[in-house]
Amino acid sequence: MPASGPAPARLSARRVLALVADPGTFAELPHPARQSPPDGPLGWQGYDASRARAAERTGEEESVVVGTARVEGTAAVLIAFEFGFLGGSLGERTGDRLEAAYVHARAHRLPVVPLVATGGSRMQEGMLALSQLQRVARQSALTREAGLAQVAVLRDPTTGGGWATLGAGADVILALPGAQVGFAGSRVRPPDADPAAYTAEAQLAAGAADAVVPPAELKASLGLWLRLLTAPAPIPADPPLALGGSALPATGWEAVRRARAPHRPRAEAYLDAYFTRRVALVGDRCGGADPGGMLCGFGERADGRTVAFAAQTGTATRPAGYRTAARLIRLADRLGIPVLTLVDTPGAANDAEAERQGAGAAIAELFGEVAAARTPITTLVVGEGGSGGALALAAPGNTWATPDSYFSVIAPELAAAILKRAPDDVETTAGQLRIRPQDLVELGVVRGIVGNSPDGLAAPAPPAPPG
Repeated sequence: MPASGPAPARLSARRVLALVADPGTFAELPHPARQSPPDGPLGWQGYDASRARAAERTGEEESVVVGTARVEGTAAVLIAFEFGFLGGSLGERTGDRLEAAYVHARAHRLPVVPLVATGGSRMQEGMLALSQLQRVARQSALTREAGLAQVAVLRDPTTGGGWATLGAGADVILALPGAQVGFAGSRVRPPDADPAAYTAEAQLAAGAADAVVPPAELKASLGLWLRLLTAPAPIPADPPLALGGSALPATGWEAVRRARAPHRPRAEAYLDAYFTRRVALVGDRCGGADPGGMLCGFGERADGRTVAFAAQTGTATRPAGYRTAARLIRLADRLGIPVLTLVDTPGAANDAEAERQGAGAAIAELFGEVAAARTPITTLVVGEGGSGGALALAAPGNTWATPDSYFSVIAPELAAAILKRAPDDVETTAGQLRIRPQDLVELGVVRGIVGNSPDGLAAPAPPAPPG
């Protein structure tokens, strides 16, 4: 990532509204008329003159413009910051408008879209300005409790309290390329701070944003997110059809070999076949992402239904992957969207770095979210089901398996080692563990085995050899 580059264009509030709103649909919302003493609540000399100059320069009366509009056909409340008005800073009047926007969203069951460009709180109003962050956080929390989505768009710059509330507190975070994003603004950072760390791209890499979207694609991307997050259909998702072989494995070791085969269909293939289009939820919001080990997001089925997904990719899952899946399930549960999970991992990452990143706590969090979810969760084991690192993603009572999968308390090689058996006994151990899909059905661990056609299960396997 380059340490510096050309500064991104700073769009005015009206320009960004015109960029995302369907033509002719934006209607500004009324807001309370606050009477304040000369030069504001602190009597800051010259404050009134500064506001007057900002209004003349931008054509706005405050640092935010709020209203309703349709984005690709979906109605939403839009909050657009005007950075040209005192750096898009938050003051008491800003707080009035923000609160009015959230109240209107809850009253009319609309998602909220903050289009953020701010330097933080307004110095000329002191602690009264800073306290607006608590006010915004309260309104955001009430909106979250009401089951309404919040999708933030980070413009240049998004710093200070605006990032730490309206931005980072949103359910989904999109950002414009090259936007300055960070809690510390450019004037208050350590002099040796790496500027590349305070960018939209860095936040994406750190799991603090979901996508960096060019302006020309912003409307389509935002519209798709809003459509998917506002179309709940809380009925269980159907398990996908199997994409691999249809015959069941004859032995436990055959099940292991087939699950580990490099040509076996993986998560991407299953998601492509299951959804007509989908968007990715990236990162755990704790400084980590595991895009190579866990794919999370929301997709649209051919019948228009939205289904959330968390899919392991066949590699060892990192702690950030488990936390991202937990984040996805919490959001889907709150919005009433069913969830599909795909199990495919040899197990949780067990290196020293994974331990330092809190592997146990991350897996425990996911177990808890799956157990507590009110929205229906459907699981398909598509490959390896390795120990608790796989079971954490599985829905109790609604887990299915493909013919080229297995599910085991631990990998057969490790089981043999724990039992102090010779390497030659691994295959025998695999059979004794009863890890074949048909074994799992008989044991009651999975509900059934999916086939590769809508009207049938997998073909029965020949009997396992004795022993």
